[in-house]
Amino acid sequence: MMTLYSADNSKLMEVSALEIDGNQLLIKGKIFGAMPMTAKLKPDEARKLFGLLNLKLIFFLLTIPFRKGDS
Repeated sequence: MMTLYSADNSKLMEVSALEIDGNQLLIKGKIFGAMPMTAKLKPDEARKLFGLLNLKLIFFLLTIPFRKGDS
C-alpha cells in the first residue's frame, strides 16, 4: 500500500491497487483512511502529465525509490 500525504503531513490517500480497465488506469484506495475511492486516469489526461515534466523532475522521479524516507 502506498500513502500520499497532504502539506500538513496528514494522510490524504492510501492507494491499495492499480488496475487496467480498457484504456484507463484505475487507482483504488481510501481517502483520509476511511472513504473508499476509485479514480480513473484517461489516456488524454496521462499525456498531459508529460507537459508537466522537465529534466530535473524526471531525474528526481527515477531516483526517489532509492532515497531515505522522512519517517
